[in-house]
Amino acid sequence: MTRIAQYRRPYWDTQPEYRFDPYASTQKRSPGQPLIALPQSLSEVTGPAFGAEFVHEGDNDLTIGNGGEPVGERILVSGRVLDENGRPVPNALIEVWQANAAGRYVHKRDQHDAPLDPHFSGEGRTVTDANGHYRFKTIKPGAYPWRNHHNAWRPQHIHFSLFGNAYATRLVTQMYFPGDPLLPFDPIFNCVPDQKARDRLVASLDWETTQPEYALGYRFDIILRGRDATPME
Repeated sequence: MTRIAQYRRPYWDTQPEYRFDPYASTQKRSPGQPLIALPQSLSEVTGPAFGAEFVHEGDNDLTIGNGGEPVGERILVSGRVLDENGRPVPNALIEVWQANAAGRYVHKRDQHDAPLDPHFSGEGRTVTDANGHYRFKTIKPGAYPWRNHHNAWRPQHIHFSLFGNAYATRLVTQMYFPGDPLLPFDPIFNCVPDQKARDRLVASLDWETTQPEYALGYRFDIILRGRDATPME
């Protein structure tokens, strides 16, 4: 018989606050008054659900489907989605988006003076398997300036969006890379007060998925809640 541990509430400093003044845009978009808790209705805890029907073959490979080979270092990103008791979360839709190797997004508002890659759209999706596993092949993103403060540069990162069994159960987070010298200077990364919680946002080099002479592998597990939860935006 499987023993399920009692739900462990997260520590107070393991998730970012709505307002973090060094992260300038939170000053305007964070709530100015105490939040009001609203009871969930049936529409919040049921469908519509997003799953495998939204994923096509090859959607988890960001290096294909754009007419040629993208520029940059190929990487493999994989991991598991788990609940607070370490149980796998199957059939969770995961979407990712990122800058290209030069640090530029395919978006009209991104006017960074860096080249676009015609062979890289920077977005993909997949669904976790029965054991909560997921996998992406992509290009390692570049750092880019973002004008939050003087000489501000975002570390290399990949955005993750996870959908549960209803539309209202979406979570968004970011994955960073080990050893990035920009991490100590990034307000988005450092808006999580607890060091151990911040460390959960940093992927680890994974020799099991690294392919010789082809691509480095990185592991990024996502824990949805509890004391070991991955910080979410």
